[in-house]
Amino acid sequence: MGKFHGVWLLSFLLLISTLGLAQEAGPQDDYFKRIRPTFTGNIAYETTAFIEKYWRVAGNTGFNKSIHYVAAELEKAGYVLETQATEKNRLTYRIEKKHLEDPTWEPIDASATIVGEEAPFLKYSTNRNMIYLNSVSTPKKGITAEVVPIENIEDFNAVDVKDKIIFTELPVNGFYETAIDQGALGIVTYNNPDYLQPEKNTTSIQFRSLPYRKESQLWGIALSFEAKEKLKKAFEKGKVALKVAITTKIYNSEELTLVADVKGSLVPDERLVFSAHIQEPGANDNATGVGTQLEMAVVTAKLLTSKQIDISRTLTFLWGDEIASTARYIAEDETRASKIKWGISLDMVGENTRVTGGSFLIEKMPDPSAIWTRGRDRHTEWGEKVLSLAEMKPHYLNDLIISIFKKQGEFANWSVDTNPFEGGSDHTPFLKANIPGLLLWHFTDQFYHTDNDRLNKVSKETMKNVGTGALVSAFTLLNSNGNTALAILKILKSAAELRIEQEFLVSKDQIQAGSTIPQETRILKAWEQWYLQSFVSLNDMVLQPNEFVNRAISNAQSELSITTAVYLNKLKE
Repeated sequence: MGKFHGVWLLSFLLLISTLGLAQEAGPQDDYFKRIRPTFTGNIAYETTAFIEKYWRVAGNTGFNKSIHYVAAELEKAGYVLETQATEKNRLTYRIEKKHLEDPTWEPIDASATIVGEEAPFLKYSTNRNMIYLNSVSTPKKGITAEVVPIENIEDFNAVDVKDKIIFTELPVNGFYETAIDQGALGIVTYNNPDYLQPEKNTTSIQFRSLPYRKESQLWGIALSFEAKEKLKKAFEKGKVALKVAITTKIYNSEELTLVADVKGSLVPDERLVFSAHIQEPGANDNATGVGTQLEMAVVTAKLLTSKQIDISRTLTFLWGDEIASTARYIAEDETRASKIKWGISLDMVGENTRVTGGSFLIEKMPDPSAIWTRGRDRHTEWGEKVLSLAEMKPHYLNDLIISIFKKQGEFANWSVDTNPFEGGSDHTPFLKANIPGLLLWHFTDQFYHTDNDRLNKVSKETMKNVGTGALVSAFTLLNSNGNTALAILKILKSAAELRIEQEFLVSKDQIQAGSTIPQETRILKAWEQWYLQSFVSLNDMVLQPNEFVNRAISNAQSELSITTAVYLNKLKE
């Protein structure tokens, strides 16, 4: 660890002592004490139980009922409909409506039976993901047709699929238009990735979707591992025909987004935005995000109205369609967007990891671990994309949120991990708009996007832990000022020095394994630059110019550069 020297050290310690910030989490400790007794997880769990009953996509019955359920709970907590609010109402909400260009969709019922057998080998009542999103209905009494196996795209040139059902394990996007053009009646597919452990979770079906085509009458069914094996065994006996019955609704609708605001008392134009998407049919994905965020909003209202806390900046909660609602919130008002200081996504935050696997993760803003993933960093099975140095987002948010969640983890004996940036949720619109943003989630989940993602995979305690950590983070950020910046600088500087040391040790091993000193130097320098700029980002906490903060940042930068130089010299030895 580097140390400050001489008069600077004495002045720094005296100021920190005077402000009550000598311990890194002084104000955070106070927030923890106020939030923990209030955040029980009950509201989060009850909301999850209500929402997970529905197969949800923007505009359909389940999605809209979820929006109105949350709005009703907000009203009970003291939030006032924005059109009825006065200047005195700091707790407000509104429901925004947007016309959907394409119709919405919802499943009603389905079954698939191998002709010659009495009972369906797949039915909606036990596998509600069996119907492809945007699938049309069959005739009321169902449709019976021969099934044609397709192993690769070239088979379409040799096999007649007109008025037949295609069975394949290919991704639908690769043959959808061909299937329509050649007159297929429908498709039956299997495509569960290995991380779902399909041979163990044999009844799981990961939901699939067809592109919406107004004139298309092609329907689709996705299979579980168990159903796929039954169908393959039937093929061993010769030709196979299926009787398929599907009932869905496709209708014009509008997309709803629920926005709740807790108005800041000092700088209300500046804000932190939490976002939780409602669409997708699972319990963990993402009824838990919706429920946890609702309890966060309710707890905030309780603490504010009882005067246990106040917030200087505005706190905003969004519930809507993943990425689309958040992106629109940012894009539709440039003035408002320019004052969004932080964005945090809650997605799959309530898992019982003893059942689902994986762990709770904080997906970091893009840092060099998204370029060079090594040492303790690990990408998830969800996917990875190697970023470039130009795509880095140096900021204090990563290490601040990690430090707060680690404290909740220590308190609750709860595991908190991180992963490099991967994208794919509501944090990405913030980052694209150059707003600091990260993701709270779980992975690997062996029931991810499957119809086995139900309430029995959810943990109230996990939602309590995530919601508590998220609110402590929010209050820390919303009330941040120059004093907070100085306290967080200590956390950031320690994290920077630890990272440089860890990367140096990995680089030593990499050189022995054949890497070059220039390459390893580039990696260490990238981390140095990322943290040097992250120190500077602390200025966005400062409400007015603060020379003391600037000097502290400058000193921290100098010390980190010295530390990095020492390790780079050791690398050459």
